[in-house]
Amino acid sequence: MLTFLRENSAWLAAGFLLTLSSSFGQTFFISIFAGEIRAEFGLSHGAWGAMYSLGTLASAIVMVWAGTLTDRFRVRELALVILPLFALACLAMAVVPGAWALPFVIFALRLAGQGMTIHIAIVAMGRWFVATRGKALSVATLGITLGESLLPLLFVALLSVFAWRGLWVLAAGVLLLIIPILLHLLRHERTPQAESTMNSAPGMDGRYWTRSEVLHSWLFWCMVPMLLGPSSFNTALFFHQVHLAELKGISHLSLVALFPLYTAVSIGSMMLTGIAVDRVGTARLLPFLLLPIAGGFAVIGSTGGIIGIAVGMALVGVTSGANSTVPNAFWAEFFGTRHLGSIKAMASAVMVFGSAVGPVLTGQLIDFGIGFETQMILITGYFVLAAALVAYAMRKAAPRLSTPGQIDVVGT
Repeated sequence: MLTFLRENSAWLAAGFLLTLSSSFGQTFFISIFAGEIRAEFGLSHGAWGAMYSLGTLASAIVMVWAGTLTDRFRVRELALVILPLFALACLAMAVVPGAWALPFVIFALRLAGQGMTIHIAIVAMGRWFVATRGKALSVATLGITLGESLLPLLFVALLSVFAWRGLWVLAAGVLLLIIPILLHLLRHERTPQAESTMNSAPGMDGRYWTRSEVLHSWLFWCMVPMLLGPSSFNTALFFHQVHLAELKGISHLSLVALFPLYTAVSIGSMMLTGIAVDRVGTARLLPFLLLPIAGGFAVIGSTGGIIGIAVGMALVGVTSGANSTVPNAFWAEFFGTRHLGSIKAMASAVMVFGSAVGPVLTGQLIDFGIGFETQMILITGYFVLAAALVAYAMRKAAPRLSTPGQIDVVGT
């Protein structure tokens, strides 16, 4: 592992910085300011959730097209465009004039952050690495888990000292500082075109699947509930963190203090599943992906103490970590890497769509008197059913896999 890290440090560090940068467009960061935004603009849980979901849904639609750009342009070229736009989106949140503008700002934050910044990193890892794809994805996506652990705790503490709008200016500044570091790391980089023609790895039946073929495959649609579940309801869990703290009778700071535990478990799960992907493939791991999060939601929904919440968050963290590696490796393993950018763009759009549905659905149910704790029990059942569907799909599809090649990143 140390040799792998040393030999590929520049590319792995670039992936890590991109996923870390995405934090400012992730729900766990935006929702830190939910109380301040709702209070300033007089929004209910449902109204704020609807605005958030509208912007997120629009970003999912645009991702279907924008994600294909990773098949045409270098990572550093895309980053030089996306990150400055991301910083502008943060500045727009800092000066947002009224509730009418929130969906537009959310759209920009979600497209640049949860959408393109992560997509660029994940596609790069999937394309540059094959024999060690799982480990590469694990290392690169550590940026997300580090952001989930540190940024909520840091910015909730800063909210007691600074105005919420000023903290968005700080976020924009951090993004601008990351750009020159990223460009330095990627001064030697493979092009997508060279990768496609020289080092592509095939998927099922020894084929290089196109996006159209994937969309017409029954396997893709069996995966959709699995893609939607964590993105919808993990997003909802973080989105309603202020409300959840109120329900459980604890302070917001006490709740976010549990996030490092969630992150530590997530990192451990991410690293272990990354290694497991390289050794046994994704087909054996995917059926178990949703079971820990199902248990986590059941525990959080049915317990009231801080210890119960901690156990539930740890279980959610197991799936969150594995979700960073196993599904992302699945697309390359089952459908090949030649058209990975456009295929992954569809998967990313589904997940972004899920993150749009989760907050508005749960927020409206809260407004209608169906408590978030009750919803968690129903969500548990959804996860179990989705896991059963994935198990069936893997049993049918796995025999069609080819033996993967041994391709690793080489700079040109």
